[in-house]
Amino acid sequence: MKFICIGLNYLDHTKEFKSGVPEKPMFFLKPDTALLRNNNPFFIPDLSNEIHYEVELILKINRLGKSIQPQFSHRYFDEIGIGIDFTARDIQNKCREKGMPWEIAKAFDYSAAVGKFLPKSKFKDLNNIHFHLEINGKTVQQGCSANMVFKFDELISYTSMFMTFRTGDIMFTGTPSGVGPVKIGDRLQAYIEDELLLDFLIK
Repeated sequence: MKFICIGLNYLDHTKEFKSGVPEKPMFFLKPDTALLRNNNPFFIPDLSNEIHYEVELILKINRLGKSIQPQFSHRYFDEIGIGIDFTARDIQNKCREKGMPWEIAKAFDYSAAVGKFLPKSKFKDLNNIHFHLEINGKTVQQGCSANMVFKFDELISYTSMFMTFRTGDIMFTGTPSGVGPVKIGDRLQAYIEDELLLDFLIK
């Protein structure tokens, strides 16, 4: 299992980071060791002094696929969930300054918190899914799939040009604006619409 993670896929987030809007989906990978599940606590690693949260809609890949055409992309996922892409922002900033890859800041152990999934059939419009993140009861991020630069089908089709999808792979589809640091004692709760799907502590 691997995580395919899309970067800079919300216009407000590209403005937040003062980066241009990508012409094609930009993605990076996290290994299976990045998985944090079952609402287990996230322990801040020693490698960074600035771990940031990024809430994202996530897709669970349900079949083997390669070079998938956009019109068939919808067949490759039947569940949608929510997750947190933890990022060592201080390390990432140094990588960006030097034009280096981001994996060292993104792919560390337990950096991909995954919540419960909902059947795709639950949603009337996949291009109008609202989601948000609360920390200690306060909303810090909110987004809607309508504001994605690239929609789900485009993301699956494009990334499958470069690698084979396997059953159980998970795609993080990008984060809206409002990213920020976590600290010991924080409680993170992530919702799709009004349904709580992820609820855990920072330690």
